Amino acid sequence: QVQLVESGGGLVQAGGSLRLSCAASGNIFAFNAMGWYRQAPGKQRDLVATIRRDSNTNYADSVKGRFTISRNIAKNTVSLQMNGLKPEDTGVYYCNANRNGDNYWGQGTQVTVSS
Repeated sequence: QVQLVESGGGLVQAGGSLRLSCAASGNIFAFNAMGWYRQAPGKQRDLVATIRRDSNTNYADSVKGRFTISRNIAKNTVSLQMNGLKPEDTGVYYCNANRNGDNYWGQGTQVTVSS
């Protein structure tokens, strides 16, 4: 059973920073990729950033240059450093792990950016 636990959300003013962390119950190297998705009220869940096993990263155009995804294999964690936050970054952020086509999700952490 894969468990993903997010932390680090909160309320921040526009232009501020937050760092989200996702702790996995097992070795994150077992996953093909891990990443972060967000869901704004009334909208679908969208990709924010992913990091593959080979360390390649991918970002949504809206966050490029502001967000950075990273991982700590020894601690089995994946983090998302968010700088220059905008009100449109508000939403519930979910950690995702993919292993051979199976997707696993955390419970989500709320990020609210005030203008």
